[in-house]
Amino acid sequence: MTLDLDTSAPDAPECADDGVWLACIACGSTFAPFEDVRYTCDDCESLLEARYETPPTFEDFGDGASTDGPDRGVWRYREALPFDLGVTLPEGDTPLHEAPRLEADVGVETLRIKHEGMNPTGSFKDRGMTVGVRVAEELGVGALACASTGNTSAALAAYGGRADLETLVLLPAGKVAAGKVAQASLHGARILEVDGNFDACLDIVQELAARGEAYLLNSLNPFRLEGQKTIGFEILEAFHADHGTYPDRIVLPVGNAGNTAALYKAFRELVRSGALDVDDVPKLTGVQAAGAAPMVEAVEEDADEIRRWEDVETRATAIRIGNPVNAPKALPGIRNTGGTAVAVSDEAITDAQRALANEGIGVEPASAASVAGLRKLRREGVVDADERVVCLTTGHLLKDPDAAYEAGNDPEPVANDVDAVLELLAD
Repeated sequence: MTLDLDTSAPDAPECADDGVWLACIACGSTFAPFEDVRYTCDDCESLLEARYETPPTFEDFGDGASTDGPDRGVWRYREALPFDLGVTLPEGDTPLHEAPRLEADVGVETLRIKHEGMNPTGSFKDRGMTVGVRVAEELGVGALACASTGNTSAALAAYGGRADLETLVLLPAGKVAAGKVAQASLHGARILEVDGNFDACLDIVQELAARGEAYLLNSLNPFRLEGQKTIGFEILEAFHADHGTYPDRIVLPVGNAGNTAALYKAFRELVRSGALDVDDVPKLTGVQAAGAAPMVEAVEEDADEIRRWEDVETRATAIRIGNPVNAPKALPGIRNTGGTAVAVSDEAITDAQRALANEGIGVEPASAASVAGLRKLRREGVVDADERVVCLTTGHLLKDPDAAYEAGNDPEPVANDVDAVLELLAD
């Protein structure tokens, strides 16, 4: 099973556990999934990916699955996951909103908004944690850790708390929205604020994990992406139920590029099972803030690797990342689906956040990057008027209340008097 879109089915190696194993995306080495803690390949240190002997079909999901369990949310897709059920709150089953005025403004045939901010802790990260923390239980680890721009820390703290495991989060000092720090704090995580950016935090957490101090649950962990790929399954099922077809394009914000890699993996598995034709795979289109756009740079330069940006800055704090660790998985996903990547200004992100809010869809700034990117690509003629598009929004409005306040209308003082209120309204 390569990172190409093809129909060849993988043969299970001897190390597989009930048809599940880990494989290196570079050299192809395979490993048992739950015998040892492992994040990268023992042989070449490249990224690992969970593989399955029997890729899923749509008929395998939900009521058609061979085991009892939920028929909604992440664990509806248990036939495509390493376990039948994880540490769950529950998560997934997020809405696919219509946005008619925004659809008309952008000028595409169909626009739907997949709002991942409706997960238990307010972001898509919960999907990865329900699987990742379950794997941690299987491995018998005693403590969990992550670096975070905020959403990962909130999800890790909540799911770690649910599993009664110690959690440690490293945050870049002064660079994480207050709502996210509050979540991690209330859920009981130990929080360390590092004098550095997110990538510096991740460097430290990786070293702690390498020394056996904690189990790493950033998206470098291949099992995190297994939960996140269910976003792709949900989009395809819901869009097809409403429109009788699949979206032409999925536009999504890019930070560590985990969702781009995860959605591509979902589509590859469906192609291999025969459930999805290659021609029906949506174009994966990544959007980054202009101040933190190493993936866009790599796509525009047709590079095989990203160049790490040491200095990154954007008000979209969730995607303020200069070294996307999942780029080796995400770049093939963009290229092999005919997608692209685009950078947008902070001002365009805020405008898109307001436009979504006017449709009743409240998201944090990084989430709105997808709509800002779609607008730009439509203006440039990269996206056609007849396209059916889904924009992924990744975090809830209240994740960053300060940004929401700055983007919204200012409160107006008024005297404690009805006539004064009417006079102000008349003005």
